[in-house]
Amino acid sequence: MAHQEHPAVERVLADLAEHGLEPEVTWFDDAVTTAQSAADALGVEVGQIANSLVFTLHDEPVLVLTSGAHRVDTEWLGEQLGGTIGRASKDVVRQATGQVIGGVAPVGHTHQVPTYVDPALGQYQEVWAAAGHPKTVFPTTYDQLLQVTGGTAQAVRPKT
Repeated sequence: MAHQEHPAVERVLADLAEHGLEPEVTWFDDAVTTAQSAADALGVEVGQIANSLVFTLHDEPVLVLTSGAHRVDTEWLGEQLGGTIGRASKDVVRQATGQVIGGVAPVGHTHQVPTYVDPALGQYQEVWAAAGHPKTVFPTTYDQLLQVTGGTAQAVRPKT
């Protein structure tokens, strides 16, 4: 699909540009709101999709970037972070990031959100993240995700 403009996508691109990154955003005809649908549309492994999930920790929003190959163990992650992790409501997600569920990007948020990045993403040379809209993704790397988000490397489930 041809390049389109959207305020949330423009904020993402501006944040990335501040870090010297200018990835090409891929726009899809339909929303790709699951890791599997994004992987299928891109022709990549589901583990290469960096899911941007907003949770609450101590009643404050936090962003967890996790590999699409697995789910976050919220009980275990909460223990690692010293609190209880809960799923954020769509309103909390929108208020914290300025983006909607299914299109939350790692950056371009309207507020600073503490970010944790799943080291499982590091096994791939290229990963794909939402670009601020449910019909968008952009290519990046695990190291770039840590850099641009100021995030902390944090496993999201116990090793199996």
